[in-house]
Amino acid sequence: MRRLPVYLVLDKSFSMAGEPINAVNQGLQALVDMLRQDPFALETVYLSVIEFSSEAKHTVPLCDLMTFQSPTLIPDGTTALGGALKLTAERIRDEVQSSSSNAKGDWRPLVFIFTDGAANDDLDAGIEAMKSVSVAKLVGCAAGADADITDLQRFSTDVVRLNNNDAESIRAFFTWVSASVSMVSQSVESGRSDCSAELPPPPNEISVINLSKE
Repeated sequence: MRRLPVYLVLDKSFSMAGEPINAVNQGLQALVDMLRQDPFALETVYLSVIEFSSEAKHTVPLCDLMTFQSPTLIPDGTTALGGALKLTAERIRDEVQSSSSNAKGDWRPLVFIFTDGAANDDLDAGIEAMKSVSVAKLVGCAAGADADITDLQRFSTDVVRLNNNDAESIRAFFTWVSASVSMVSQSVESGRSDCSAELPPPPNEISVINLSKE
């Protein structure tokens, strides 16, 4: 079976304390619940969570939807976005199966990065690391006015911004991510490319900076 790997790279820096981090934790669980109701996603989607503040941590290794257990993110530290990108690239290299002459490997991963700030570590090193792996889409979400769109535009295939970093907007983002993953899982199950499906239009709480069209 060809898996569709999905990496959720989530900012848990101290600026996320309070309502935002609670909404992220609730949104992540809601995303999993929604995907578990999708027969296409159940067949193909494998989820992983990387959280980052002053350091990046691989909280949930790549696993199927029924095995997945949502972590509880606790805010602390700063915004090591470069470190998060490096760790994501490492995990993709280690966990995603490549095609060989004898068998087809996994579909190319979907990566969703959520941050409310600006990188304060070596972002260039993280960007270079991500260039060494192949992804179908790398979606950057700038949560609120303090998030640095320019950082995300340097490495993302698609960039969106939450108009506000409040609970309603964050929950809307995770609902949109779930719909996006479902759309791609249906695409691969029907035999189309892993990136042939466009992402669905975001809800009103999300402003489109750019969405790539394959």
